[in-house]
Formats: sequence, structure tokens, C-alpha cells
Amino acid sequence: MTGNVFRIAVLLAVFATLMACASKPEPRETPRPLPAPERDVIAEVRAAGADAGDGLDVTPLRDPAVTDLRDAATRHEAARAYAEADAALVQALGLTPGDPELTQWRAELALAQGRYDDAVQLANASWENGPRLGGLCRRNWSAIRIARELSGYPAAATAAAAQIARCTVEPPVRM
Repeated sequence: MTGNVFRIAVLLAVFATLMACASKPEPRETPRPLPAPERDVIAEVRAAGADAGDGLDVTPLRDPAVTDLRDAATRHEAARAYAEADAALVQALGLTPGDPELTQWRAELALAQGRYDDAVQLANASWENGPRLGGLCRRNWSAIRIARELSGYPAAATAAAAQIARCTVEPPVRM
């Protein structure tokens, strides 16, 4: 009987050793999706706000310091130095707090940097302080739509797209 117990113990030890040494199948690597083609989200937003002939563009006189900061932001944006462009706009907003155009510009820069929550927050602030109609309104909602689309909220993107249509008011028919 002790011989049988010994044989069983040896078989269990061999079995345990074989189990420990058994190679596990390597986990199959899931194929990674190809990166999405790079989008020029700033151009997309600005195209949505392009002149549709539905508004009156009033350009106020600007403080020369704000004009200089806007020019610096334009240069930085052209060089894709979005953080520097944003810093110039923050300084300009310090001189003209709540300016909806500058706030929307910051939203577009945040969108280009992948800071989608910031883009939504800034576009909403611009909409709250802005005319709520016309090109700036379309840019506000377009930035929100793209941010929600890229961050994986398709229902919110669809809702924002519906808001874009409300930014344009058709003039009355004149006879």
C-alpha cells in the first residue's frame, strides 16, 4: 500500500511539474485600429461660421494691445504652437474679459489640442456672451459637435449639430 501511495505521490508531482511547465498560449494581439486621418478641426469650425449672408458684421474699435496679442496668436496658430497662441488669447481676455470671439478662438485651439472638455466649456461661454445667431453661433456649436464626436458622445454631437441650424434665421420674404 505504501508503494501505491508513493507511486501516486510521484505521479502527482510529475503531473504538477508538467502543468507548471506547460506553455500558455500567447495572448492574441488584437489588431489596433488605424489612426484616423488628421483633421484640421480649426478649419472645420471656421468653415461652419463662414459668411452665410445672414448677419451684420460689426467690428468694434480694438485696444492696440489686444490687436497685438491677436496678431501674436495668429502667428502662433499658423506655426501650430497652439499653447502659445492660447496664452496670447488669455492675455487679450485679461484686457477684454468675456469677449466671445476670443473665447471661441480659445475653444478652437483647445479642440486642436485634443482638450475636448475645455473646448466645450469655452464654446459654451462664448455662446453665452455672444450674439447667439450668425457665424459665431455656428462656430460655437460646430466646436461642441466636433468635440463631442471625437470624445465618443455621438448623441451629444447630434444634438449640437441640430443647434447649428438654429443659428441661422432666414430673413422675411419681401414682396
